[in-house]
Amino acid sequence: MIVRIAGEGQFRLPDEDQQRLNELDNEAVVAVEADDEQRFKELWAQMLEVVRADGNALPDDELVESDVILPPRDISFEEAQGEFTGEGLIPD
Repeated sequence: MIVRIAGEGQFRLPDEDQQRLNELDNEAVVAVEADDEQRFKELWAQMLEVVRADGNALPDDELVESDVILPPRDISFEEAQGEFTGEGLIPD
């Protein structure tokens, strides 16, 4: 799975992390819908950590289609309310 973090680049994430990332994404949607900014921030940090810790950064000159594009690290809660809706960012 190729994940892009907007403004940071792309990462090749092991397949076994896809489910964990999807679970965090779904929980983030629930937090946003509940207007729970603190919980959202915790989940968002966990999502980024999964990608950064387990993913391998792709070289900037390697162009690969991203399977998932995550918002920038500094997304505001107001912006998240427009992004983390429905099924979330990661398709099931």
